Amino acid sequence: MATKVLGFAAIAALFHKVTCQQAPTPDNIASLLTWKCTNSGGCIQQSTSIVVDWVYHWIHTVNGSTSCTTSSGLDSNLCGSEQECYANCEISPATYDSLGIKTSGNALTLNQYVTSNDNAGKNYEMLQLLSQEISFDVDVSNLPCGENGALYLSEMDVTGGRSQYNPAGASYGSGYCDAQCGTGTWFNGSINSGGLGSCCNEMDLWEANSKATALTPHPCSVEGPYGCSGSACGSTGVCDKNGCGFNPYALGDQSYYGQGFIVDTSKPFTVTTQFVTSDNSKTGTLTEIRRSYVQNGKVIANAVASASSGFSGANSITESFCTTMDSEAGTLGGLNTMGEALSRGMVLIFSIWNDAGGYMNWLDSGNSGPCSSTAGIPSTIEANDPGTSVTFSNIKWGDIGSTVSDTGGSGSSSSSLISTKTSSTTTTSATRTATSSGATQTHYGQCGGMYYTGPTVCASPYTCHVQNQYYSQCL
Repeated sequence: MATKVLGFAAIAALFHKVTCQQAPTPDNIASLLTWKCTNSGGCIQQSTSIVVDWVYHWIHTVNGSTSCTTSSGLDSNLCGSEQECYANCEISPATYDSLGIKTSGNALTLNQYVTSNDNAGKNYEMLQLLSQEISFDVDVSNLPCGENGALYLSEMDVTGGRSQYNPAGASYGSGYCDAQCGTGTWFNGSINSGGLGSCCNEMDLWEANSKATALTPHPCSVEGPYGCSGSACGSTGVCDKNGCGFNPYALGDQSYYGQGFIVDTSKPFTVTTQFVTSDNSKTGTLTEIRRSYVQNGKVIANAVASASSGFSGANSITESFCTTMDSEAGTLGGLNTMGEALSRGMVLIFSIWNDAGGYMNWLDSGNSGPCSSTAGIPSTIEANDPGTSVTFSNIKWGDIGSTVSDTGGSGSSSSSLISTKTSSTTTTSATRTATSSGATQTHYGQCGGMYYTGPTVCASPYTCHVQNQYYSQCL
């Protein structure tokens, strides 16, 4: 039996069927109830579903079983151009159970490890959250040190890059981008012949395990998806890769979030994030990102930064907080840029991942959390917590004050159609290759990501897939 690490999921709306790299068979989908809320009308249930990321589908010859990809990327004999790829290849539906993705009513569970023997025409649901809020329930009790169960927003193309040669588009989870500008085989649903990085605004609503959590905007100087190359993808280029995160532990409140703490991570709780504008309208400038929790019927205000953190009294993300913590945010427009992306609309993505290079220390170790610097070694997690998972449920978005009854909202039901991707991080998990003749990484090992310094070439026949800004994996 083999253990495999999972990917991510994204939300999409179903409009019409198309004949589909050709997609002759509609992709499998997993239904997920969500809600869209207003203060005047309460919450309306939406008919949404989850779609797994493009790279977790098998792309093979039309009516055949020859893979259209090789250990170094696309097979140039089959996919030398978009037209050839469309004529020669087709994409198969995903098998959600084997990827560790399970839905039940309004709950989505992503498993990090899976033990195994081995609706086309959908558009992404674009959440427009400026002067709005989003709430969800989460259970992180089964996420140990070194794990990250994430829920975030990415300014992807609504169709997933649907085109003449990619008629499947969002239906099959294509078009992924984020603020890390990862380079892969595909760019917005097309062959990435130019080696472009896939960039777009990213709003990390939730990156967490049972020990630590972070809320982080990552503004970009351009609308996404945008392709960058060379120095344009650098730290002072298109996107703010580090972001200005609000981590209670890192800001000095070390007894706020954790098992048995104020936000008790041994039990489920509700997370609400509000995007406040200068004039409280959907056309105003984003001035503040607020966070609160509800657990056991009690509203819990966000943590307050201590004086020793350098942000004394801060309990939300404001422009001054953001640019002081992360100077690059200011050069890219800060909260104003993030607000513009929220106004245009962003895709909701779910993921679960661990970090073979940095062991997730940036999130939960040292100044960021109580975990030891080696607790996040993936092999240790797999040995001690092979059933690690995260469950998101009861997802609602709408007017400020409308999504959680305990905070003055209606608390009734709402929804729209969602399409999801799964993985150790969110949407199209791009394939990367390297030409180094040095050490190679084993199957499921890390092969890239922020702060990673190990092997970037995968042992044959595996290739390096970008899971998120911090982690790429040999699959």
